[in-house]
Amino acid sequence: MIIVLDTNVVVSGLLRPHSKPATILRLVATGVLRVAYDERILAEYREVLRRPKFPFSSEQIRAFLDQTEAEGVPVVALPLRSPLPDPDDAPFLEVAVAAHADALITGNTRHYPARVRHGIPVMDPASFLDRWTRQQQR
Repeated sequence: MIIVLDTNVVVSGLLRPHSKPATILRLVATGVLRVAYDERILAEYREVLRRPKFPFSSEQIRAFLDQTEAEGVPVVALPLRSPLPDPDDAPFLEVAVAAHADALITGNTRHYPARVRHGIPVMDPASFLDRWTRQQQR
């Protein structure tokens, strides 16, 4: 299953190891899920994770980014025809569309109005895990 992870999910997962975002990161780390990305997303992950307010070491950041690149799905995304409320969110939806992702996982689902999702399911971590668990039980 291919997913796109909004930066807020990555940060939450790394900060809170027993959270639903952390569960998603573990599924990625074990190869159950694959993360689609492009250079813009990697640059945002890098920039946000390096902010002084977060306790991440350079080694932790490098390990996360290296794994994302090694095991993820790199894509070249085209610009969306319909703008999002926050233009900074566009790369995540553009990558999801280009990768034919099964979901874009974000803590800010309202930033992705249904009319501009191009058929991509946009879910919060809890909703995604509920869906994923139901699919695994089939």
